[in-house]
Amino acid sequence: MKVLVVGGGGREHVLAWKIAQSPLVTEIYCAPGNPGIAQLAECVDIKADEIDVLLDFARAEAIDLTVVGPEAPLTLGIVDRFQEAGLDIFGPNQAAAQLEGSKDFSKALMARYDIPTAAYRTFSDRDQAVAYIREQGAPIVVKADGLAAGKGVVVAMSEDEAVAAVDNIMVAGAFGEAGSKVVIEEFMEGEEASFFAFTDGRNILPLASSQDHKRIFDGDQGPNTGGMGAYSPAPVVTGELHEQIVETIVRPTIDGMAKDGCPYAGILYVGLMIADGKARVVEYNARFGDPEAQPLLMRLKSDIVPVMQACARGQLTQDRLEWLDKAAVCVVMASGGYPADYEKDFPISGLEEAAAIEDLMVFHAGTALKDGRIVNSGGRVLGVTGLGRTVAEAIDKAYAGVEKISWQGVQYRRDIGQKALNR
Repeated sequence: MKVLVVGGGGREHVLAWKIAQSPLVTEIYCAPGNPGIAQLAECVDIKADEIDVLLDFARAEAIDLTVVGPEAPLTLGIVDRFQEAGLDIFGPNQAAAQLEGSKDFSKALMARYDIPTAAYRTFSDRDQAVAYIREQGAPIVVKADGLAAGKGVVVAMSEDEAVAAVDNIMVAGAFGEAGSKVVIEEFMEGEEASFFAFTDGRNILPLASSQDHKRIFDGDQGPNTGGMGAYSPAPVVTGELHEQIVETIVRPTIDGMAKDGCPYAGILYVGLMIADGKARVVEYNARFGDPEAQPLLMRLKSDIVPVMQACARGQLTQDRLEWLDKAAVCVVMASGGYPADYEKDFPISGLEEAAAIEDLMVFHAGTALKDGRIVNSGGRVLGVTGLGRTVAEAIDKAYAGVEKISWQGVQYRRDIGQKALNR
């Protein structure tokens, strides 16, 4: 069968890598792809949000399954368009993708179905939002309602910082239309984890646990990013907690979406805050997390293609996945200055040396080919992912790869996976 992967980041690289392992697959295309993906798939010069062009391509090439990586095309309705054309596509439709596309939509769903999360209020008026912050005090969390590439959330430790966040989002328009409303939430203490489940809109198939590192600097300091590294499994998610998450969060979410007339199919990502042995929802995403996808899919033994096809067709009957009895750790190497302005087009050295390390994969996120050399072209550039018998071994493996790679201004965290070791 022929598979089209939509997107061009680290998540799409690991998806293409995993899909390429399926005996069912004869050809993989990726739009737009990147130099790392080009080693596995034919990259097509179509942007992820050019839905009409992607649909024409899928028809012309008789694509059997399209897998959508990023959130933007999902919220623009790519799944609806492909389904109307009778094509199998993995991901939620436009109505269901609101679960990520609007924080207000997702919080209202959680309130309706008693899904544990932080107390909140939504505001479209700046002054009312500020008054609420003054009334509640700090710490407090301010979120742009719409999509902001993982950067529209401010955990404010003072009222003034929270007000500044509201002004940045609503007045300065830092995230455009995504900031026309803000969701202001109670601050939740605890340890974060990421939980994923495949679903066809009725049935669910949970994945292993993982944990992301959102902040740019060691010790969870500095501004939020799209994610600076991840590991799997996450010891904070015990077997008992895994069951609790499925029963009190994942199942009610999928059932609630179906009851509300917008069944959710694809991969459901739940960002969690865990405290005192209980999990609450921080946010939902309508796609695989990046970088969590890298360690998760490195550990997955099962063929991913039949699962995705079953989700797309509403026929998910598989009740378990096979996993390597190993840990995986992904360290993100980013451009200097990220998540603010950064310089690009610096040649990257050491990729071949890192690739020679056993049980290590270097997934490309923000790279490009320039004058025959691979250069940095994005904020997050590479996801260096190692496997090991233990988390400690996987950490050593990942950083052994990181040490081989360099370019001008490169930055990365040196403490990815430490929370797991501390447990």
